Amino acid sequence: MREGSLESPIRHKLDWQNPDFYDMAKIEAEMHRVFDICHGCRRCFNLCDSFPRLFDLVDASPDEVAGVATSDYKQVVDACTLCDLCFMTKCPYVPPHEWALDFPHLMLRYRAAEKKLGKNDKVYGQLTETDRNGKLAGMAAPLANAFTENATARQAMEKVAGIDARAHLPKFNGRTLVLRAMEEKPEINQAAPGFGRKAVIYATCFANYNNPEIGTAAIEVLARNGVETEVVYPRCCGMPQLEQGDIARVAEHAHSVADALLPYVDEGYDVVALVPSCSLMLKFEWPLILPDEAKIKRLANATFDISEYVVDIAKRNGLAPGLQPLEGGVALHIACHSRAQNMGQKATEMLKLIPEADLTVIERCSGHGGAWGVMKGNFDVALKVGRPVARQAMNAGKRHVASECPLAGAHIQQGIDALRNDEAKGGEAPHPIQLFAKAYGLG
Repeated sequence: MREGSLESPIRHKLDWQNPDFYDMAKIEAEMHRVFDICHGCRRCFNLCDSFPRLFDLVDASPDEVAGVATSDYKQVVDACTLCDLCFMTKCPYVPPHEWALDFPHLMLRYRAAEKKLGKNDKVYGQLTETDRNGKLAGMAAPLANAFTENATARQAMEKVAGIDARAHLPKFNGRTLVLRAMEEKPEINQAAPGFGRKAVIYATCFANYNNPEIGTAAIEVLARNGVETEVVYPRCCGMPQLEQGDIARVAEHAHSVADALLPYVDEGYDVVALVPSCSLMLKFEWPLILPDEAKIKRLANATFDISEYVVDIAKRNGLAPGLQPLEGGVALHIACHSRAQNMGQKATEMLKLIPEADLTVIERCSGHGGAWGVMKGNFDVALKVGRPVARQAMNAGKRHVASECPLAGAHIQQGIDALRNDEAKGGEAPHPIQLFAKAYGLG
């Protein structure tokens, strides 16, 4: 057996339809095995709060991992945000190494077993029903947004729903991306080198209900580069349900979205997702959940992240002229779920296509972790984990702070406010595609 591995990581399918997958005694035995290896390595100590919690438990134990109570394992699980960085960037013992560690999917398995036992947080589960919440809040978006910005209302929300009153919450938008795409169709640039390409944009719940400007920027950039687009949004990718261990629900979402997108693939369209968490689901998580479904594999092979797609156009066809420098430069955060796709820094490559590109690239977890980071008890931890990112962004002194993950971007802004001893209100940080559109003079 070799110490560590230099081979490409291999991720095994999730055996979630096997009753043993939910056997808590077997899960805890596997956690003991994995925790013992992690304790002997400790390379992941600075990635998130799961590992410090684990190592604190081990260090306080009279008998290392053997002395840690299994009842304490849950606090390690609860701190995992499924960012996948330990698997993709740090752990030397992932498959094909014979120790076959997959820490995030082990945490997922624990949560799935908890859900099976009815021990999942029901209130948290309702908060992550993004489609229902987006539709309802969108019907009265100004009122919903005013409510989330009102201090008294936020205190009440903290008591009832457990959402930290200080955490930035995304705004809702009554005019969804799907609606805007139907009403506003930019002219396709037939002189562009990429003319003839076609892309179906998977809107994602965030771009559809919260920030349609991400999608409109993508549509305009692609139109300038000759790409015909359609916008489709059948439902959420299921990442919020995956975080809670509801794998069966994720499988339902995968079937629905695949059925809606594959007819476009059959007509020669590429699939483009606007948020890296969603492209990660389509490309990697769904094929592990439904490994025998040919349609899921076909969709995965046809899917691009938006930054990845623009870079693909630039390499295969060439870009349309007209890009101008962005004054003041950009501090660019590479999202964890972008890194987990193992495709390289595509947002960096894309922004470097802008003349006189002035970039500071930050490749570390923001600490937000989706809905996890806004919950009371997690928000301070999320700020702590993301403090190095906020400090790098602040010290970069750039005009723009951008992130591929919209939630991470706002969280980084809150971290910067905290470092400056300002009230940590945060604010929207642009997606790189929005800056690319700006460089084209679009929007």
